[in-house]
Amino acid sequence: MAALAPAPSDLPDPSVAELIGTRPHLAYHVRDGLVMEGVPLVRIARELGTPTWVYGAGTIRARLASLQAAVQSAGLPAHVHYAVKANDHLAVLRLMEAGGAGADVVSEGELLRAREAGIPASHIVFSGVGKTLRELRLALAEDIAQINVESAEELDMLSAVATEMGRTARVALRVNPDVDAGTHAKISTGRARDKFGIAYADIPALYARAASLSGLSPVGLATHIGSQILSLAPYRAAYARVADLVRDLRADGQNIEVVDCGGGLGIGYRDEPGLDPAGLAGALKGCFGNLDVRLMLEPGRWLVAPAGVLLASVVLVKRMPGQRFVVLDAAMNDLVRPAMYEAFHGLVPLSPIAAKAAMSPADIVGPVCESGDTFARGRMLPELEAADFVALLDAGAYGAVMSSTYNARPLAAAAMVDGERWAVIRDRQTHQALWEHERVPDFAR
Repeated sequence: MAALAPAPSDLPDPSVAELIGTRPHLAYHVRDGLVMEGVPLVRIARELGTPTWVYGAGTIRARLASLQAAVQSAGLPAHVHYAVKANDHLAVLRLMEAGGAGADVVSEGELLRAREAGIPASHIVFSGVGKTLRELRLALAEDIAQINVESAEELDMLSAVATEMGRTARVALRVNPDVDAGTHAKISTGRARDKFGIAYADIPALYARAASLSGLSPVGLATHIGSQILSLAPYRAAYARVADLVRDLRADGQNIEVVDCGGGLGIGYRDEPGLDPAGLAGALKGCFGNLDVRLMLEPGRWLVAPAGVLLASVVLVKRMPGQRFVVLDAAMNDLVRPAMYEAFHGLVPLSPIAAKAAMSPADIVGPVCESGDTFARGRMLPELEAADFVALLDAGAYGAVMSSTYNARPLAAAAMVDGERWAVIRDRQTHQALWEHERVPDFAR
């Protein structure tokens, strides 16, 4: 038996050159330092201050087009519905709409954001395990494309609301295929013990029930097994089970027009390759190619994570015996993934000189009063000084959307580059904005 490949966490950290070499939208220029697409990032850092998010419009367009081309080349009738939860900025959603993508939403706010960005209701799918009555009413009023139902209880709720409103809800039942995606436990969603979806064995009876309830029009099945998946094997296993369900349900006389295949495509946060869209398209074709169903895909991270960086400044370098702490002005309230998932994010200096300097280990931390406010330990970095700029890579997904104002730290600014031009897409939050909607009652005075 061949030896198993080492897990990414067991491998040496990639060098600055290796990190940049695997990211074609980034490059070091001799005079301008780190450049995203055609814009020197130091310009943005100096003008907007730090921490600041920066997203690459051209990179997002190219990745969306690459995914669409992969499914088209496989001859699949598939439509991309961008997972809004990955990055819900209106500028990002407008890029998705302009590129022909719909939206996968999981809340009222995300649905309203997608509509504000111009995504047609007919291109919106509503997923999520805990949709409220208010959210179901909004989805029906907007007449969105599909509601992915996650439980028998939700099915009854939706039937009652739709009947009350005189509407018909197009529904897909979300199958929990009991397949381990091999990803982090906190972002795995397709195992029997996870909170998502309907048990595989319960689908036939519940689908028949859905067909009998007023206000509902069952149109197909949905599944989603997790996020940051780097192997095709879990997809093949899950899709094969769903394809079997399609055949069984049709044999029972049920109508199946759509299979929502979810998302979860992983990227290389180090210098490893991410999941190839052509491989995913092949897995889809192998399982669904002869079933005459329309397919939906719900990618988020794969489309936007590599297209974003978080710019930060060095506050100070704290030295202790045998240890160096590089303290940044960015913190876990800005980018929580390292604290929450022990996730790896490459960190590189903006200076081209520092990028080639001698490296030594350092712990990279933020200023928040939590030991968990740590981006990396023992990371090889050059000597850095106060006010030096750095970039945390692959921060375009599950970065700004998960930010908080913990420690009364305002939300960071955001910018978008497109070739050699750039623009602010979100102003830095002011301190006053942190409390402008608060009220102090008389009895607290």
